[in-house]
Amino acid sequence: MTPRRFRTRVPLALGAAVLLLSGCAGPSTGSDTDDPTEPVTLKFWHGWSAPGEVEAIDENIARFEKLHPNIDVVSTGNVSDETINQALRAGGDDAPDVVTSFTTNNVGQYCSSGMWVDLDPFLRKSGIDKTKVFPETLLDYTRYEGVQCATPLLADAFGLYYNKDAFREAGITRPPRTMSELKADAVKLTRKSGDGSLERAGFMPNVQLYQNSPDRMFAQWGPRYFDDEGRAALADEPKTEDFFATLRGLGDAQGGYAAMERLRARFGDEMSSQNGFLTGRLAMHLDGEWRGLMLDEAKADFDWGVAPMPVPDDQADTYGRGYLTGTVAGIAHSSRHQNAAWELVKYLTVDTEPVVRFANAIHNVPSTFDALASPALDADPAFRTFIEIARNPHSQAVPPSDNGGQYITSFGAFAQSVEAGRTKDLHRGLQELDAQIDADNLQSES
Repeated sequence: MTPRRFRTRVPLALGAAVLLLSGCAGPSTGSDTDDPTEPVTLKFWHGWSAPGEVEAIDENIARFEKLHPNIDVVSTGNVSDETINQALRAGGDDAPDVVTSFTTNNVGQYCSSGMWVDLDPFLRKSGIDKTKVFPETLLDYTRYEGVQCATPLLADAFGLYYNKDAFREAGITRPPRTMSELKADAVKLTRKSGDGSLERAGFMPNVQLYQNSPDRMFAQWGPRYFDDEGRAALADEPKTEDFFATLRGLGDAQGGYAAMERLRARFGDEMSSQNGFLTGRLAMHLDGEWRGLMLDEAKADFDWGVAPMPVPDDQADTYGRGYLTGTVAGIAHSSRHQNAAWELVKYLTVDTEPVVRFANAIHNVPSTFDALASPALDADPAFRTFIEIARNPHSQAVPPSDNGGQYITSFGAFAQSVEAGRTKDLHRGLQELDAQIDADNLQSES
């Protein structure tokens, strides 16, 4: 399979090491008084690395340069958030002007630290009403405490991949829409060997599996992580305990956590030809829109389909929702060419044609209303499923925080403890988790 850009959860062991920015950082001062019609060279740093992705972004940049012959864009790919943030802290002539990130969890830090400039003044100068350009959920993960320091540059939506051959064999006529249906179908699809070990799981809820980070699955409940005062509220959110009970029930119905972990140990790497879904050891699987193209490239030897992830039974009317995240683009505070930089950011993230071209090229979800509705968008039915998930008003991203994704890292570690049976008192454990999240947030503000 051709390597492709994909998103994965931050390894839980990293903990505070993922905090790349400090709210106390003093960003180098740039300038927003430059004339964007004057000759200028912009440095654009991004994270794409696969040949097809780099070719696609370079093609968009070449079109931009034809429209703006005075602007020369020097593009550097495969750059990590940490490298970008170190350069922005240092400032100077070597720092980038325009930057992108795959890590939406860190937007709160980008905005609160001042490393990325507030884009609202640029939007206003261009006469752009951002609420009419970008879906609300995508705006939510590109701003923090009133600062719109980024714009969405394509999105990722998560849905349910399912093995149609296995469904037909089990007599299942459509993908599940509620959690009770998911559980019943998973049991029908589970296969065991003569010694009772699992050969195939109907659906594996274990949070260490590939893209199964708990925040992605929890999005189907539409939870609140924080109260109106910004304090962690997972213990007071009734959906939290229902979420963990549902995941435990899914695992127990198919043989239990230990049996699931033994099966998971037989899977190959997520992006390899030994992926658990590709090899038939998973009949249903949570994944992003890029997986469909990878299944086609790998010539999967079974018929497969995509549907939205099921929702809790008492929220059946929200079926069609899913977890959203995406790439974000911004302008470095240290840039002395911020108006010219805005022209590039606007072209890549607001203008419909380049957004659609890029979405089709790398098989990601477009990030503007007009691009989502464009007739030029890839008509592949599987891809269209993710378009509808992105357009669903109930779809959800995790809220930003000024200490980045630390609270998601803590939530993930807690979920591992729960599913392994190490947390005996769930409610008390959630209270302790809330206290830890609040303490981490307080420390990041100090």
